[in-house]
Amino acid sequence: MKPFLFLGTRAEDDVAQQEYDAVLAGCGLRPDELVRVRLEQGPLAPVDLDDWSGVILGGGPFNVSDPEESKSPAQRQAEADLHDLAVRAVAADFPFLGACYGIGVLGSLGGGIVDRTWGEPICALPVRLTDEGRADPLLGTMPPEFTAYLGHKEAVSRLPEGAVLLASTDTCPVHAFRIGLNVYATQFHPELDAVAICDRIDAYSSHGYYEPHEQERLKAEARDALVTEPVRLLARFVELYAR
Repeated sequence: MKPFLFLGTRAEDDVAQQEYDAVLAGCGLRPDELVRVRLEQGPLAPVDLDDWSGVILGGGPFNVSDPEESKSPAQRQAEADLHDLAVRAVAADFPFLGACYGIGVLGSLGGGIVDRTWGEPICALPVRLTDEGRADPLLGTMPPEFTAYLGHKEAVSRLPEGAVLLASTDTCPVHAFRIGLNVYATQFHPELDAVAICDRIDAYSSHGYYEPHEQERLKAEARDALVTEPVRLLARFVELYAR
Protein backbone atom coordinates (compact mmCIF):
# COMPACT_ATOMS: atom_id res chain seq x y z
CA MET A 1 0.00 0.00 0.00
CA LYS A 2 1.14 3.52 -0.74
CA PRO A 3 1.23 5.62 2.44
CA PHE A 4 -1.10 8.49 3.29
CA LEU A 5 0.31 11.96 3.90
CA PHE A 6 -0.71 13.78 7.08
CA LEU A 7 -0.19 17.55 7.20
CA GLY A 8 -0.23 19.35 10.55
CA THR A 9 0.05 23.03 11.49
CA ARG A 10 0.15 22.93 15.30
CA ALA A 11 3.22 24.51 16.90
CA GLU A 12 2.61 22.94 20.33
CA ASP A 13 4.51 19.64 20.33
CA ASP A 14 2.24 17.79 22.75
CA VAL A 15 -0.97 18.80 20.99
CA ALA A 16 0.56 18.14 17.57
CA GLN A 17 1.61 14.66 18.66
CA GLN A 18 -1.78 13.95 20.19
CA GLU A 19 -3.52 14.98 16.97
CA TYR A 20 -1.28 12.75 14.86
CA ASP A 21 -1.70 9.81 17.24
CA ALA A 22 -5.49 10.22 17.16
CA VAL A 23 -5.61 10.34 13.36
CA LEU A 24 -3.23 7.37 13.18
CA ALA A 25 -5.46 5.34 15.49
CA GLY A 26 -8.66 6.41 13.76
CA CYS A 27 -7.26 5.47 10.38
CA GLY A 28 -5.99 2.13 11.68
CA LEU A 29 -2.57 2.75 10.16
CA ARG A 30 1.04 2.29 11.22
CA PRO A 31 3.34 5.33 11.40
CA ASP A 32 5.04 4.31 8.15
CA GLU A 33 1.60 4.26 6.51
CA LEU A 34 0.70 7.79 7.66
CA VAL A 35 3.68 10.05 7.08
CA ARG A 36 3.52 13.33 9.01
CA VAL A 37 4.76 16.72 7.85
CA ARG A 38 4.50 19.71 10.21
CA LEU A 39 3.93 22.76 8.04
CA GLU A 40 4.49 25.23 10.86
CA GLN A 41 8.12 24.07 10.95
CA GLY A 42 9.03 24.78 7.35
CA PRO A 43 7.95 24.78 3.70
CA LEU A 44 6.28 21.73 2.23
CA ALA A 45 8.63 19.80 -0.01
CA PRO A 46 7.33 18.94 -3.49
CA VAL A 47 4.52 16.40 -3.28
CA ASP A 48 4.14 13.87 -6.09
CA LEU A 49 0.54 12.77 -5.71
CA ASP A 50 1.36 9.46 -7.33
CA ASP A 51 3.48 8.56 -4.29
CA TRP A 52 0.51 8.64 -1.93
CA SER A 53 -2.84 6.97 -1.35
CA GLY A 54 -4.33 10.26 -0.12
CA VAL A 55 -3.76 13.41 1.91
CA ILE A 56 -5.20 14.22 5.35
CA LEU A 57 -4.95 17.79 6.68
CA GLY A 58 -5.39 18.39 10.40
CA GLY A 59 -6.71 21.46 12.18
CA GLY A 60 -4.88 24.22 13.97
CA PRO A 61 -4.91 27.86 15.03
CA PHE A 62 -4.35 29.26 11.51
CA ASN A 63 -7.34 30.92 9.82
CA VAL A 64 -7.36 32.00 6.20
CA SER A 65 -9.59 34.91 7.24
CA ASP A 66 -7.02 36.27 9.70
CA PRO A 67 -5.94 39.82 8.77
CA GLU A 68 -2.88 39.57 6.54
CA GLU A 69 -0.83 41.81 8.81
CA SER A 70 -1.42 39.42 11.73
CA LYS A 71 -0.20 36.31 9.92
CA SER A 72 3.22 34.99 10.80
CA PRO A 73 5.70 33.98 8.08
CA ALA A 74 5.00 30.35 8.96
CA GLN A 75 1.26 30.85 8.45
CA ARG A 76 1.76 32.61 5.12
CA GLN A 77 4.05 29.84 3.93
CA ALA A 78 1.65 27.10 5.05
CA GLU A 79 -1.27 28.83 3.34
CA ALA A 80 0.65 29.17 0.09
CA ASP A 81 1.82 25.54 0.17
CA LEU A 82 -1.63 24.22 1.03
CA HIS A 83 -3.33 26.36 -1.60
CA ASP A 84 -1.04 24.98 -4.29
CA LEU A 85 -1.54 21.41 -3.09
CA ALA A 86 -5.32 21.83 -2.85
CA VAL A 87 -5.51 23.22 -6.38
CA ARG A 88 -3.57 20.22 -7.64
CA ALA A 89 -5.68 17.77 -5.65
CA VAL A 90 -8.91 19.25 -7.03
CA ALA A 91 -7.57 19.25 -10.59
CA ALA A 92 -6.58 15.58 -10.26
CA ASP A 93 -9.63 14.69 -8.11
CA PHE A 94 -7.09 13.16 -5.74
CA PRO A 95 -8.22 11.82 -2.33
CA PHE A 96 -7.96 14.67 0.19
CA LEU A 97 -9.61 15.03 3.59
CA GLY A 98 -9.20 18.34 5.37
CA ALA A 99 -10.55 18.65 8.93
CA CYS A 100 -11.41 22.12 10.27
CA TYR A 101 -8.50 24.02 8.69
CA GLY A 102 -9.34 22.08 5.54
CA ILE A 103 -12.55 24.11 5.35
CA GLY A 104 -10.47 27.27 5.01
CA VAL A 105 -8.04 25.75 2.53
CA LEU A 106 -10.63 24.13 0.26
CA GLY A 107 -13.51 26.50 0.95
CA SER A 108 -11.65 29.47 -0.48
CA LEU A 109 -11.11 27.82 -3.87
CA GLY A 110 -13.20 28.39 -6.98
CA GLY A 111 -15.22 31.39 -5.87
CA GLY A 112 -15.82 30.10 -2.35
CA ILE A 113 -15.86 32.52 0.59
CA VAL A 114 -14.50 31.77 4.05
CA ASP A 115 -15.18 34.41 6.70
CA ARG A 116 -16.29 34.91 10.31
CA THR A 117 -20.05 34.77 9.66
CA TRP A 118 -20.66 31.25 10.94
CA GLY A 119 -18.08 30.65 13.66
CA GLU A 120 -19.08 28.31 16.50
CA PRO A 121 -17.75 28.06 20.07
CA ILE A 122 -15.89 25.02 21.34
CA CYS A 123 -18.57 22.43 22.04
CA ALA A 124 -20.22 19.21 20.88
CA LEU A 125 -23.18 19.68 18.54
CA PRO A 126 -25.49 17.55 16.39
CA VAL A 127 -24.32 17.41 12.79
CA ARG A 128 -26.93 16.49 10.18
CA LEU A 129 -26.21 15.02 6.78
CA THR A 130 -27.90 16.46 3.72
CA ASP A 131 -29.51 14.16 1.16
CA GLU A 132 -26.23 14.29 -0.76
CA GLY A 133 -24.33 13.51 2.43
CA ARG A 134 -26.44 10.44 3.11
CA ALA A 135 -25.67 9.19 -0.41
CA ASP A 136 -21.97 10.04 -0.23
CA PRO A 137 -19.43 7.16 -0.17
CA LEU A 138 -17.52 8.71 2.76
CA LEU A 139 -20.10 10.58 4.85
CA GLY A 140 -22.94 8.22 3.97
CA THR A 141 -21.59 5.52 6.28
CA MET A 142 -22.40 7.82 9.23
CA PRO A 143 -25.81 8.09 10.92
CA PRO A 144 -28.01 10.82 9.42
CA GLU A 145 -27.37 12.83 12.60
CA PHE A 146 -24.39 12.46 14.93
CA THR A 147 -22.66 14.51 17.60
CA ALA A 148 -19.20 15.93 16.91
CA TYR A 149 -16.68 18.14 18.64
CA LEU A 150 -16.03 21.49 17.01
CA GLY A 151 -14.87 25.02 17.64
CA HIS A 152 -13.90 27.49 14.92
CA LYS A 153 -13.66 31.20 14.23
CA GLU A 154 -14.22 30.98 10.47
CA ALA A 155 -16.42 28.92 8.19
CA VAL A 156 -17.63 28.73 4.60
CA SER A 157 -20.26 31.34 3.82
CA ARG A 158 -20.31 30.52 0.09
CA LEU A 159 -19.33 27.13 -1.27
CA PRO A 160 -16.77 26.85 -4.07
CA GLU A 161 -18.27 26.47 -7.51
CA GLY A 162 -19.45 22.91 -8.04
CA ALA A 163 -18.97 21.86 -4.41
CA VAL A 164 -21.58 19.55 -2.89
CA LEU A 165 -22.89 20.32 0.61
CA LEU A 166 -22.81 17.18 2.77
CA ALA A 167 -23.52 18.25 6.36
CA SER A 168 -24.68 21.20 8.50
CA THR A 169 -25.44 22.19 12.08
CA ASP A 170 -28.14 24.59 13.26
CA THR A 171 -25.50 27.29 13.71
CA CYS A 172 -23.22 26.67 10.72
CA PRO A 173 -24.64 25.82 7.28
CA VAL A 174 -21.47 24.19 5.90
CA HIS A 175 -19.99 21.46 8.07
CA ALA A 176 -18.82 19.17 5.29
CA PHE A 177 -18.58 19.40 1.53
CA ARG A 178 -17.06 17.57 -1.41
CA ILE A 179 -15.39 18.87 -4.54
CA GLY A 180 -15.40 16.44 -7.42
CA LEU A 181 -15.64 12.85 -6.23
CA ASN A 182 -12.71 12.56 -3.84
CA VAL A 183 -11.83 15.91 -2.22
CA TYR A 184 -13.47 16.48 1.18
CA ALA A 185 -13.52 19.05 3.96
CA THR A 186 -15.18 18.86 7.36
CA GLN A 187 -15.66 21.71 9.80
CA PHE A 188 -15.97 19.33 12.75
CA HIS A 189 -13.02 17.30 14.03
CA PRO A 190 -13.34 13.57 13.27
CA GLU A 191 -10.31 12.64 15.40
CA LEU A 192 -11.27 14.23 18.72
CA ASP A 193 -12.30 12.47 21.92
CA ALA A 194 -13.08 14.10 25.28
CA VAL A 195 -9.49 13.96 26.54
CA ALA A 196 -8.08 15.50 23.38
CA ILE A 197 -10.55 18.36 23.16
CA CYS A 198 -9.97 19.22 26.83
CA ASP A 199 -6.24 19.31 26.16
CA ARG A 200 -6.82 21.64 23.22
CA ILE A 201 -9.04 23.88 25.33
CA ASP A 202 -6.10 24.25 27.68
CA ALA A 203 -3.48 24.60 24.94
CA TYR A 204 -5.35 27.35 23.09
CA SER A 205 -6.60 29.31 26.09
CA SER A 206 -4.94 32.50 24.77
CA HIS A 207 -6.03 32.16 21.15
CA GLY A 208 -9.39 33.88 21.43
CA TYR A 209 -11.67 30.85 21.16
CA TYR A 210 -13.32 31.60 24.52
CA GLU A 211 -13.19 33.89 27.52
CA PRO A 212 -10.88 32.76 30.36
CA HIS A 213 -13.74 32.23 32.79
CA GLU A 214 -15.32 29.71 30.39
CA GLN A 215 -12.41 27.27 30.38
CA GLU A 216 -13.54 24.80 33.05
CA ARG A 217 -17.17 24.90 31.92
CA LEU A 218 -16.18 24.07 28.34
CA LYS A 219 -14.10 21.14 29.53
CA ALA A 220 -16.89 19.83 31.75
CA GLU A 221 -19.40 20.04 28.89
CA ALA A 222 -16.96 18.30 26.55
CA ARG A 223 -16.55 15.43 29.02
CA ASP A 224 -20.32 15.07 29.34
CA ALA A 225 -20.90 14.86 25.59
CA LEU A 226 -21.30 11.49 23.89
CA VAL A 227 -19.17 11.67 20.75
CA THR A 228 -18.56 8.28 19.14
CA GLU A 229 -19.27 8.44 15.42
CA PRO A 230 -17.01 11.04 13.71
CA VAL A 231 -13.80 9.01 14.06
CA ARG A 232 -15.31 6.46 11.70
CA LEU A 233 -14.69 8.86 8.84
CA LEU A 234 -10.95 8.31 9.12
CA ALA A 235 -11.12 4.53 8.77
CA ARG A 236 -13.62 4.92 5.95
CA PHE A 237 -11.31 7.33 4.11
CA VAL A 238 -8.54 4.73 4.29
CA GLU A 239 -10.92 1.97 3.23
CA LEU A 240 -11.98 3.96 0.17
CA TYR A 241 -8.59 5.17 -0.99
CA ALA A 242 -5.77 2.86 0.16
CA ARG A 243 -4.00 1.59 -2.92
